[in-house]
Amino acid sequence: MKTIVPEKFENGLTKLPSWFNQPVPDMDKIKSMKAMFRTSGLHTVCESANCPNMGTCWKAGVATFMILGGTCTRACRFCSVPAGRPDTLDPHEPKEVALNVLKMKLRYVVITSVARDDLDDDGATHFAQTIDAIRRVSPETKIEVLIPDFSAKEEALKILSDAAPEVISHNVETVRRLSPSVRSKALHDRSLHVLKRFSALNPTSFVKTSFMVGLGESEDEVIGLMKEVLDSGCQILTIGQYLAPTQMKRHIPVDRFVTPEEFERFRQSGMELGFKYVESGPLVRSSYIAEKGYREALAR
Repeated sequence: MKTIVPEKFENGLTKLPSWFNQPVPDMDKIKSMKAMFRTSGLHTVCESANCPNMGTCWKAGVATFMILGGTCTRACRFCSVPAGRPDTLDPHEPKEVALNVLKMKLRYVVITSVARDDLDDDGATHFAQTIDAIRRVSPETKIEVLIPDFSAKEEALKILSDAAPEVISHNVETVRRLSPSVRSKALHDRSLHVLKRFSALNPTSFVKTSFMVGLGESEDEVIGLMKEVLDSGCQILTIGQYLAPTQMKRHIPVDRFVTPEEFERFRQSGMELGFKYVESGPLVRSSYIAEKGYREALAR
């Protein structure tokens, strides 16, 4: 593997390789989208996770809604979502999400959330209510959910499975060896179990996962992780470059930048292993062009 070691500017910020360059975003569109979300009191993972594709997706009028409040009960070392005492659950949130999906005329929507270990069902019922609310006002909209592990509670997994979104996604985030340091409050085998249970509970929904590279993993470990999630029932996979949210010590620094050529090798390897769809690239994130993954998996 070609090693691209991160360089620093004088102010300490990390320099990004040339392949991260993107067109200047449409600031008017971004402002209008932000205004819409603030008016409705909704959160987006686009903002909370500092997604590098926010300008691209918002220009197309596409966003990933983040439910269950804006504060997470976990503090994973790769993530920029605020952690701490969680917000009070908003019973009107499912309806607000649904009305905004209708207002934006979305054909495909991704619903994700913070982790809510403080709730008895970890938020599964709220997800199901949001799915139901969307289908009531916009029955043609396809729904993908990106969920935390729900602490692998069987009843919570069943609640979400019964809601039958088109795609159920749960991210393993990194290879087995690095998982304890990257996801201190999650367990690698628990995530694999969650994926396997969703595959068994609802065979009509596609099962999806995502992981990051550039954290210090080897190519063999990447291939090994692909095999693990495939064996757990995953059909759709996305792979992207890890970018440290901040320079703070609690956030893991980037170990290296993976080249576009390596990402393409990972994509080809995944397809050869048997995934229905693999999206792999430096700027790829879980929800990036999610509809394309669903449509192509459906066609295979």
